[in-house]
Amino acid sequence: MTDVVIRDGVVGGVAGDGADAAQRLFAELVAGGAALGWVDRPSRAEIGALMDKVTAAARAGDGALRLAYSGDRLVGLGYWLRYERPTHRPHADLEKLAVASEAQGMGVGRLLVTALVDSAREAGIEVLTLDARGDNENALHLYRTLGFREYGRLPDFVAVGDRRYDKVFYMLDFRA
Repeated sequence: MTDVVIRDGVVGGVAGDGADAAQRLFAELVAGGAALGWVDRPSRAEIGALMDKVTAAARAGDGALRLAYSGDRLVGLGYWLRYERPTHRPHADLEKLAVASEAQGMGVGRLLVTALVDSAREAGIEVLTLDARGDNENALHLYRTLGFREYGRLPDFVAVGDRRYDKVFYMLDFRA
């Protein structure tokens, strides 16, 4: 794999072919059992609407989208969104982080999370939160090594068919 470049998804855009690439990435990962919040592969329309929502929030200063490319191939993406509730507006949630199967274990996730953390800090976010499925040890390890700390866990909360997984909550506090 060639060097990975992280791009701002608002500047570079994910319309058209970019949204198609994002949909293929999410669909491939979900089909392989990835913990991304979907049970079935998301549709192109669903991903298009999601990318529209994230880019609109980012343009308003209420989010950020980062895309990882190896050459011209999308190999990862992630985003954060500011909380909508007025009393929670100083804070944001890292909602999705996806890395293509062939790029996993190569530092792409670390690059994406670092870029997202930097953008949240620059945007004045006070606390960046996220949740992850409890069996996603690689992701949990990554978040811990980047300074996130666990602040809660809901046992057997995530339902995938008959299987149940813990929902683990992490936070990175920029106020300190």
